[in-house]
Amino acid sequence: PHTPLALDCSLRSLTTVTMAAEYASDVKLFNKWSYDDIVDGDISVEDYIAVKLKDAAYLPHTAGRYQVKRFRKAQAPIVERLANTLMFAGRNNGKKLKAVRIVEHTFEIIHLLTGKNPIQVLVEAIVNAGPREDSTRIGAAGIVRRQAVDVSPFRRVNQALYLISIGARNASFRTIKTIAECLADEIVNASKGSSNSYAIKKKDEIERVAKANR
Repeated sequence: PHTPLALDCSLRSLTTVTMAAEYASDVKLFNKWSYDDIVDGDISVEDYIAVKLKDAAYLPHTAGRYQVKRFRKAQAPIVERLANTLMFAGRNNGKKLKAVRIVEHTFEIIHLLTGKNPIQVLVEAIVNAGPREDSTRIGAAGIVRRQAVDVSPFRRVNQALYLISIGARNASFRTIKTIAECLADEIVNASKGSSNSYAIKKKDEIERVAKANR
């Protein structure tokens, strides 16, 4: 028969295992930001913004092979895609740890500015910043005209990430403000739909040109 001491030890180890399992299942970005209750807000792009619990990761650095096949990058965690877009402009190519650190600082600043979960703010910014209508060139035999077309949800997400990172990069160039501060401002403004955001300004311009070319 088990002694009280042995029973107590086994109970303790069981509790520890249960707590460890709970902790392991609750994956948080940077061990801080939860993926629970993240709402996409736009049904059309929700398949292309990977913030579900199955896409949860501690770091936006999964080293996945997302370029192997078309549309594979839609499965990359959205925060990782943000980090990847920060690596544009020659001198930053391949410096992913630097990009991850910038994203970490950015999320801290977003939380201070808004008091909300930064992942949620990023998702709102992406939904708002992607143009819904664009114009393409249609031309035969030297006569070129523009024709307005609808933008696919996947391209909306890609464009939004691109515009947000370009806006942050331009804003932080040759100023005292760090890239993390500029990126945080850009994401917060885009999530509110404010025209202080470079991405929102560009989106409005693209849609305006498309409307003229219908």
